[in-house]
Amino acid sequence: MIQESFEFVVYMIHACANKWNRLPSFVYQKLADSGCIQKYLVPHYDILHTQGTDFVVSDIEEYLKIRKVEI
Repeated sequence: MIQESFEFVVYMIHACANKWNRLPSFVYQKLADSGCIQKYLVPHYDILHTQGTDFVVSDIEEYLKIRKVEI
């Protein structure tokens, strides 16, 4: 993972944690277990980092919903 995408993933973990009222460690575990980090956020970093935070958080919620991951 390159530095920029790493920083983006950390930022998005904290953005989700704030929106969902959860600890960042909880959010990280959900995203890691579901493959969201390695299969969605990192590969699509070039596109996602140009979008607004709320948009990406909503996309992450949809990703988890499709995979039946509860937050």
